[in-house]
Amino acid sequence: MLRKLTFFACLLCVSLNAQVTQEIFESFKLQERRDVKYYFPEDYDEEKKYPLIVVLDGEYLFDQVVANAKFYHKFHGMPASIVVGIEQSKKSIRFDDCAFEPDSGLPSEKAKKFFEFLGMEIIPYLDLNYSTAPFKMIVGYDITANFTNYWLFKENSLFNAYINISPDLAPEMETRVPARLAAFDKQIFYQLIMESEKNKNTPRILQMDKAIKAIDKESLHYNFQQYDGADHISVATYGLGKAFDNIFGMFKPISPKEYKTQILTSEDPAFQYLETKYQSIEDLFGFKKTVDLNDIMAIYAACRKKEDVESLKPLADLCKKEFPETMMGFYFEGEYYEQIGEPKKAFKTFEKAFAMDEIDFLTKEMALEKIDALKADFGY
Repeated sequence: MLRKLTFFACLLCVSLNAQVTQEIFESFKLQERRDVKYYFPEDYDEEKKYPLIVVLDGEYLFDQVVANAKFYHKFHGMPASIVVGIEQSKKSIRFDDCAFEPDSGLPSEKAKKFFEFLGMEIIPYLDLNYSTAPFKMIVGYDITANFTNYWLFKENSLFNAYINISPDLAPEMETRVPARLAAFDKQIFYQLIMESEKNKNTPRILQMDKAIKAIDKESLHYNFQQYDGADHISVATYGLGKAFDNIFGMFKPISPKEYKTQILTSEDPAFQYLETKYQSIEDLFGFKKTVDLNDIMAIYAACRKKEDVESLKPLADLCKKEFPETMMGFYFEGEYYEQIGEPKKAFKTFEKAFAMDEIDFLTKEMALEKIDALKADFGY
């Protein structure tokens, strides 16, 4: 019971009324108190699930990660997320937290405890008290970036996504990381960011990049960015947005390029693309994403462009579920019946569409035109 109380004891209570809160976390593993920051989405809802982003070097990187998370969520580039920042600047404690043995490259005794502090205290605390999704990401810079890789050595990686900014690599890490990434069958996003200014780690990072690029595995989503003009300090501000874009790319609405190069060129039914996209999101992130109106309209346009009549019916059924107060579902269904030669069903369905709310480019006048045309042709 005492351990339980120690584990959850906080000197400052986290309040969801504020976007960012700070507390002193009583760690049983470390036998010390640690400063921790949290960001909770403004519209936090216990009924929803939120990916968790763990940020090491919280004093420097937390605000940048939060800013990117808010921006990408606002513009549909990623789901609303919970961000936790671990502060490590006092007395340069980051070097103790993330230290490794010079011969083996494995974590030092203190680093092992810090590893357990994150994996067995911080994350379980958030999973227990807040509505976190299974998808988890970790961000590190320099020595803390190297430290994040130790979770790859576990049989099942705790994290789904890694953002490594100019890692100060432990011995053999340039071969160990690629080997571990190659061993996983689960979906892993690995983002490696480095500066153009050369330092002692540059050859090893480039060697690691080459080895990871050689891995042929659909489950590995790897991206490497080397930024011209960036030095070892400034690189910490580079690349976070690009990394978020890569990791949460599937959350973005269907783009014009995606529409032209992937949907129109595919021989599969247009609706299958939408179905696969949203099922992949649910499988990876652990929750259903509300279907974007933009994506509905993109698939509708593809149905017309490809003369894919059969996709109109499941698209209509989806619209009735996702936009039940609008005319969209019945209008698409009316077009489906019209094109398969069922004018009577089409007529009744367009009448239902006419009685419902307009949405996007679909208007009551359009439904009425369909009804009048069917009357003129078939006398209904």
